[in-house]
Amino acid sequence: MSFSFFIAKKYIFSRKESKFISFISGITISGIALGVATLIIALSILKGFENTITYKVMDFDSHIQITSYSGTIPEYKNEFNKIQNLLNTKINSMQPYLSQLAIISKKKRKEGVSIKGIRLQDNWNGIKSDIIEGEFIKEGNKNHLIIGKKLAEKLLAKLEDYVIIFALSNDKLPSPDNPPNIERFQIVGIYESGMSAYDDLNVYVSLNDAQDLFNLNNQISGIDIRLNNASQIDSTKNILEKVLRYPNRVRTIYQTHRNIFTWIDLQKKPIPIILTLIILVAVFNIVGTLLIMVLEKTSSLGVLRSIGANRKQIIKIFLYNGSILSVVGILLGNLLAFVLGYLQLHYDLISIPSSVYLMSSVPIQLSPLIFLGVSFTTLLLCLVSSVIPSYIASKIDPIKTLRFN
Repeated sequence: MSFSFFIAKKYIFSRKESKFISFISGITISGIALGVATLIIALSILKGFENTITYKVMDFDSHIQITSYSGTIPEYKNEFNKIQNLLNTKINSMQPYLSQLAIISKKKRKEGVSIKGIRLQDNWNGIKSDIIEGEFIKEGNKNHLIIGKKLAEKLLAKLEDYVIIFALSNDKLPSPDNPPNIERFQIVGIYESGMSAYDDLNVYVSLNDAQDLFNLNNQISGIDIRLNNASQIDSTKNILEKVLRYPNRVRTIYQTHRNIFTWIDLQKKPIPIILTLIILVAVFNIVGTLLIMVLEKTSSLGVLRSIGANRKQIIKIFLYNGSILSVVGILLGNLLAFVLGYLQLHYDLISIPSSVYLMSSVPIQLSPLIFLGVSFTTLLLCLVSSVIPSYIASKIDPIKTLRFN
């Protein structure tokens, strides 16, 4: 152990010489720990929000949607094959669907819903993983549906109950020549995505049942496209727009849910300001503590200088002080952030209104990069801030300090 490090450790943790210094050191360590923990948790929650919302939205609406200004796409198989040949290996999956508004009823309770007809053989793992009761619709079963938990609660419906769906025929207003269709469906599955905007609205049936319900044989509302690489969404959209002409319309997930992704980007903007303020608090804690230590240990520094300690060793003493305070505070801050994050991740301690935030509990992602980034930045600035008190301490004249005492 070097001479400078030994003295630095004694200055911080020795209770015999100055309880005040130990108390101030404890406050400084606590301030750094709280600042680091707060910043790590804030960044982890923001990352969790971004990833959770993006994952959930893409599970329901895919990367790219192809729809039609005319409302439906007749004879879609030609367009389907054209897109398949054009994008080839970029595509992870392509799923045609039929989506129309309808009214769902159980006894005297009625709700407006969006009926989405899907091909059962396609990859709908996102919906399947969200099913909390029952099962996914099986091939060959007619008039089966899956509804969200929120909608089921509104209708006072449970698994295997029957509901009535009122739907427009041929996508036209009802008339004596075009009466609405009324069909009875059985609930075979109840899903909960955590996003009330979907759980309240979307009802899933097979594509054939949806086409029969709305009298739209061989027609679809659009095609959901999932890519192998989400970073290619915008470039793939540009390719499709050059090939698919009017009345076809190509929209990315970022356009369909512009409000959600704009909100996520907005949350990121204050982060640099928050980061700066929290780290500045830690820096001022370090500077203040070391300056107080310089004042408290003036006579001790005079003795050290008189017995041969040079300025370089004095500077090292206070740099070590700053390093010890910083490292201990940062480690405690990381530990506190990890414990709080773990508890939230596994026990959902903090709940939020799903109608506002699209999820029922605060999401958090404990990323090593966030922990390392915050820790390194805080440590670097704390070490830089230790230079000023260290330099002041090295300029103390030992003769004047000893004469004063």
